[in-house]
Amino acid sequence: MGLLNVGARALMANQVALQTAGNNIANVNTPGYSRQTVALQTVQGQFSGAGYIGQGVDVRTILRNQSELLTRQAAAAGSVSAGDTARAQRLSQLQEIFSGGPTGLGAAITDMMNAFSDVVAAPTDLSARTLVLTRMDETASRMRTSADRINEIQYTVTEELKNSANTVNSLAKQMAAINEQIARATGNGQSPNDLLDQREQVIREINQYVQTTQIPADDGTIGLFVGGSQPLVLGTTATEVAVGDSGTFPSSGQVKLLFTRPGSPKIELDENMLGGGSISGLLRFNNTDLAEGRNLLGRMALAIGTTLNYQQTLGLTLDGVAGKPLFATTPSVPGLTLGTAVGSISFTNSASFSPTKFAASDYEVRFDATGVGGQVVRLSDGETTPFTNIATLATTQIDGLTFNFTATGTANERVLFKPFSTAASDMKALVYSPRDLAVANPINAAMGTSNSGTLQLAGLQATGITWNGSRPVNLGATGLSLPPSPVSPATTGGGVMLTFNANGKFTISGNANPPIDMAANPPKLLAGTGAPPQYEYTSGQSIHIDGWSINLKGSPKAGDTVTIGNAKDAQYGDNYTRNAGNATALMNLRDVKMFDESTLSDGYASAMAQVGTRTQSALFASDLSKSIAVNLENDRTAVSGVNLDEEAAKLLQYQQAYQASAKMLQIAQSVFDTLIQNLGR
Repeated sequence: MGLLNVGARALMANQVALQTAGNNIANVNTPGYSRQTVALQTVQGQFSGAGYIGQGVDVRTILRNQSELLTRQAAAAGSVSAGDTARAQRLSQLQEIFSGGPTGLGAAITDMMNAFSDVVAAPTDLSARTLVLTRMDETASRMRTSADRINEIQYTVTEELKNSANTVNSLAKQMAAINEQIARATGNGQSPNDLLDQREQVIREINQYVQTTQIPADDGTIGLFVGGSQPLVLGTTATEVAVGDSGTFPSSGQVKLLFTRPGSPKIELDENMLGGGSISGLLRFNNTDLAEGRNLLGRMALAIGTTLNYQQTLGLTLDGVAGKPLFATTPSVPGLTLGTAVGSISFTNSASFSPTKFAASDYEVRFDATGVGGQVVRLSDGETTPFTNIATLATTQIDGLTFNFTATGTANERVLFKPFSTAASDMKALVYSPRDLAVANPINAAMGTSNSGTLQLAGLQATGITWNGSRPVNLGATGLSLPPSPVSPATTGGGVMLTFNANGKFTISGNANPPIDMAANPPKLLAGTGAPPQYEYTSGQSIHIDGWSINLKGSPKAGDTVTIGNAKDAQYGDNYTRNAGNATALMNLRDVKMFDESTLSDGYASAMAQVGTRTQSALFASDLSKSIAVNLENDRTAVSGVNLDEEAAKLLQYQQAYQASAKMLQIAQSVFDTLIQNLGR
């Protein structure tokens, strides 16, 4: 009987081994399947006078081949890779908006600024004026189109985030159910290998959306935590997640991952807390990359629109009236908060902003514990500017912006400002009649008829430094508020006259105490020269006075004069219709450093470079994290994966063992039959 029992046990053990190898082969392509092997153990031998006689073999258990460390590392690396890939893909879409070529926004801006050259050459040519207005309308249209495409990307990202959150909820419920099955199965003392494989596969799938931390429990279940502390799955209970607007800044476009545990308030997690996963990558893209792209575009729209509008209002149209704004631009933006603070940024007063200093960023005003003072934070790089109260804040220009509050905040209140978020979508052309293009200067200059030097007029331009609402203070309904120019250069009762002395210096007379514009390149006042004050003259250097500037070249003689007066004075007739001074000023704006030391004409190229650099960095990070994830997954499958060649060899091995076990039973049966026959005689 002993031989029969040994053979039977061997037969059963090898049958289980064959079945296990067959199961491995059958599941070679099953996601998450871990290779299984049979663990055999010797049956305790029977004691006899001759020693212990072997009793055969038993199957102790079915082992699941896997490395806990490699499994977790592979899941974490896969999560990081999924996040980087999702962000890189979306950035590639954003980069397409900031594309070059003749159909790009940059080409439209360049064509618009270059079109002024024809107007400068022929100020009365209506076709040249019409071309400028057409280019302006095209620029505004492409601005709006680009803004619409950004909005479309944001919409698809938001929808993808919502779908991802629903998928995570479904997977979390699956894992909670598997946890329950494992807890029940673990009570028999054996490992439920297939259930463990299913659970690890679900964990890997969840990590593709949001990175998790796994903590095992004594009953065999595993708790999944997101953001380090928020339980997604705890035992047999799953917590639902959702994607929604930031509770701190509603309607700001900022999106967060929300945990909605029953009986508890919603908990917000941002991309910095989530680690990896496609949800984290999409949140990072939406809250930072997409916001920067919108800010870059909006900054261009607002700076171009307000700058051209400003210069347009300094000129005269063909009908002799002050120019009206060329573009509709964002008038102001309110601060976003759930607190009591009420603040805004206005773009209708030059004292409140300077387009050349704009930074493509959102801002937060963070009040301190007193609710009175605090700091302004530029979110793009974290640069801070402190303030003691809202009154001092209103007098502090930050990146060309002024934050005006009509109601102070509460302790530790935060207010978000997005000055450029809607600027591009709001931009549109307002002037369609070529006669309404303010090409002419509102001022005129005349050299003294008795001048004996070589003075020549090189340039004359209205600058209108001080504003009143949307128009310069020193511009009246028909131009500069200068008295009529004198009939003769010797008369100083009106206008502004520059009179040169033998030393090449000059004095300023007329227009009662004309103010000197100290904002840019003021004439140098010479001390100790008595009255009237004398100023230093440098050939080719602009002289800024009373909201206008004049550029003279040559060498003056004693008594030489230059008189500057209103271009609408009767003595000038309709000369202003043939003047292109303001058109020249508009054209010259293309060379003004407007965007991070880039000129207006090069601003789009700068924006392209910034978005392109960010995209290339994201693609590099995606490739690197993908490589790490693939290597770790290969290491994991080297332990847990099924090798068909190895399993085929095992099949032959177990087949031979099975056949030998069957032969053993056959011999045992033959011996038993012989014994029965002999005993029966």
